[in-house]
Amino acid sequence: MKVVSSKDFKLEREVEYGTPEQNQAVKEIVTAIKKEGDTALLRYTEQFDRVTLTPNQLRVTPEELQAAYGRVEESFVSAIQAAAANIRAFHARQKRNSWMDLQPDGTILGQIIRPLKRVGVYVPGGKAAYPSSVLMNVIPAQIAGVPEIVMVTPPSTGGKEGIDPYILVAAAEAGVNEIYRVGGAQAVAALAFGTESIAPVDKICGPGNIYVALAKREVYGAVDIDSIAGPSEIVVLADETAEPAYVAADLLSQAEHDEMASAILVTPSQSLADSVAAEVERQLQELPRQAIARSSVENYGAIIVVESMEEGISVVNRLAPEHLEIVVEDPMGLVGSIENAGAIFLGAYSSEPVGDYFAGPNHIIPTNGTARFSSPVDVDDFIKKSSLIYYSKEALLRDGKTIIELARREGLEGHARAIEIRLKNEGKGGDGYGEQ
Repeated sequence: MKVVSSKDFKLEREVEYGTPEQNQAVKEIVTAIKKEGDTALLRYTEQFDRVTLTPNQLRVTPEELQAAYGRVEESFVSAIQAAAANIRAFHARQKRNSWMDLQPDGTILGQIIRPLKRVGVYVPGGKAAYPSSVLMNVIPAQIAGVPEIVMVTPPSTGGKEGIDPYILVAAAEAGVNEIYRVGGAQAVAALAFGTESIAPVDKICGPGNIYVALAKREVYGAVDIDSIAGPSEIVVLADETAEPAYVAADLLSQAEHDEMASAILVTPSQSLADSVAAEVERQLQELPRQAIARSSVENYGAIIVVESMEEGISVVNRLAPEHLEIVVEDPMGLVGSIENAGAIFLGAYSSEPVGDYFAGPNHIIPTNGTARFSSPVDVDDFIKKSSLIYYSKEALLRDGKTIIELARREGLEGHARAIEIRLKNEGKGGDGYGEQ
């Protein structure tokens, strides 16, 4: 793992939007799903996943969900239940309520909050299956009150046995019973536009590979999406009090996600930098996903040595990482200086996997520096808001001329006259539309 100064490290990472060929392929898939529905969905499933299905086999049956429990350990069921309880408790505190404000003149202003009606959750397969992602997407939507939650996942995540049983058990524990064995860009398009077997949704959320990300971008506007997620990232801001073995392990916990994941240590301590570099290499030798993690740390990882902790904080804010660990003697003392980070982990024992799996906050967090302006998935992602305006006669007579002034300054005479006609009518004290 290379050790560099902040001056020698390129802080801004380019956002990955796919190659022209990948973008074109996704456009063709989305167009085909819109035109052909199930026919195209099944064709692409056979082409990309090497699984041949009929329309009747797309949806996972209740019997399959129940059978999945027999394919996992009881300890996993207990773990997923405990994690779900923590995630529910955390997200329950985010729930908003509608409100109305009655003014003395009879005017009522307010905001009505309603859940989205139908949400689609994408659960990836590929290099690994992620039952934790089921909980992180589904539970906030449930707390928001979404009545219909549908899940899609590639049909071959579990090899010859089909969908990974851990994903199915997580879905069952989260209360999802509408699940389809489809993945990739074709699944995203099916959720967005619907097919004969899958009804369209209002929003699509959940991580996936580059084709899933590009498909979400392609359908955005027809439906809402959570984000266009990039590779996973971790930054550890540490001083000389940090334990090198802990820091190295946390860096590798993200590096093992995929070859493009980013793992970075920022420290003013040269001795810590050297010790962590050695520890990363030692731990890599024993990591099952060594090839993936090694590619990540060699191509996108770094140990950045800064001159001071203040410079380290500046580097962190410029990186705007998905995950930030602050492993210093007084971590709480630095929190107020962190402006850009998706999730902040404080202290030596708040390892990033604590948040990934169990603590309660959502692990679907902005990547590619987008923590500068966006947030982790939460309950607000699954609601919509309507403004409520009831203006009394008294209020309109009081404010009408001001409204007319603003409308005419914008050249919108029709707006002005819509108010003026009421003022003229009420000014006469009679019925009708008043003078024209």
